Amino acid sequence: MVSHTSELFGTLPDGTEVHRWTLERAGTRVEILTYGGIVRSVEVPDRDGRTANVVLGFAGLDGYLAHPEPYLGALVGRYANRIGGARFPLDGRTFSLEPNDGPNSLHGGGHGFDKRVWEAEPTGHGVRLNRVSPHGEEGFPGWLDVSATYTLDESGALRIGYEAVTDEATVVNLTNHGYYNLAGHDAGHTGGHELRLDASRYTPVDENLIPTGVLADVAGSRFDFRTARKVGSGYDHNFVLDSGAGDSPAVAAELHDPGSGRTLTVSTTEPGLQLYTGEHLPAPFSPGDGIALETQHFPDSPNRPDFPSTVLRPGHVFRSETVYAFSVR
Repeated sequence: MVSHTSELFGTLPDGTEVHRWTLERAGTRVEILTYGGIVRSVEVPDRDGRTANVVLGFAGLDGYLAHPEPYLGALVGRYANRIGGARFPLDGRTFSLEPNDGPNSLHGGGHGFDKRVWEAEPTGHGVRLNRVSPHGEEGFPGWLDVSATYTLDESGALRIGYEAVTDEATVVNLTNHGYYNLAGHDAGHTGGHELRLDASRYTPVDENLIPTGVLADVAGSRFDFRTARKVGSGYDHNFVLDSGAGDSPAVAAELHDPGSGRTLTVSTTEPGLQLYTGEHLPAPFSPGDGIALETQHFPDSPNRPDFPSTVLRPGHVFRSETVYAFSVR
């Protein structure tokens, strides 16, 4: 069984309490905040058994309030990534959203799921967060009852499962925006990390980082991570996973730090993965100190009927699961 505890982490300016849930199992220790569904820390051992936190996070709540834009460790939605022009058509209507990324809507708008306090309850192997997003929140149609369940399995892997239902047709795209540094959260630049992605294609973007609609072959380009190599920098791109969307998680990525031996294997039911190399991280971090592997549907899918659909309708259940498994070599 998972050991889980809850304690007060801080208080918002309006007096709302934020709690920290701590999960421990099989050598993994994870902290989750009710504010933004944030994964604040993930502690795992290196090849010599030395434990370190491998995700970027702030020591206190004030850090998250002062620096919301990197979305450190947060649950982002109602629509993760970008919607071009901050608008989309659905069933003959056009819905306008708040532009918070140039002309685009990013990660659900200026007050998305990452800035909300979630209700929490323990489960057998973790904690379940829940909130109801009302019709019209940040411009999105439909009442949305959404949950995110964080569990540790018998191997110590962190599993995040999402579910949502709606009373009106809407769009949904959820992910966790954790930044990983397998050498340790305070170890500096991650350029030496090695990455493999099970993706033969990616979605090129325009000057506003909106996909052009082309699914381009990665062969012969800097986007080819089919064989593990150093990550480098300058990535904020969606990769089309070879496994596509599925009912059970399939391996999508493997990130390895040669120095510590730590390896992260990401498996998901989602059809895409956004690789972001953290060029805009705030102090106390520096650009490139963490790598985000955001499992999700493609950016701007509501405006791209040829992309996998993100539409959720009444009577249907949105389900998604991503697994973060840790090992050493």
